[in-house]
Amino acid sequence: MKYWSYFIAKLAVIYGMLALIWKGFHAVWPEPEPFMRVKQDPFAHDLGYTLAVLVFGLVAVGMVYLALLDQRYRCRACLRRLRMPLSRGGWNHVLLGPPRTEYICPWGHGTLRVSDVPFASPERSDWRPINDMWKELEDLQETRK
Repeated sequence: MKYWSYFIAKLAVIYGMLALIWKGFHAVWPEPEPFMRVKQDPFAHDLGYTLAVLVFGLVAVGMVYLALLDQRYRCRACLRRLRMPLSRGGWNHVLLGPPRTEYICPWGHGTLRVSDVPFASPERSDWRPINDMWKELEDLQETRK
């Protein structure tokens, strides 16, 4: 639940930033003069305004994409960035073992397996929680004694 709450909060911050930029943009941009007492929308009649709205839209989509990309590589338990990428599989035998990258939470909460060939493989990102890694290591130490 914390994972999705963080994502919604991140989107809310992006929305707030974009709303402020949009309000500032309209405060700075001059209002067009009415033609025959009819107020015209500057989007269809002013090339500079149209290009500015296009750039604003591209920035908005880019910010949401970066938020999604950042969220994908976060731990589902502690929200830290996943680290230590490990390459598995190989490009020379894609059918037998497709190449993928595995990331791990630095605190040992789980691993994320991401396919390196997303268009050829039906395998999606796979989050695997590690239940109690330290308990397993302690049990291993006790059996060695």
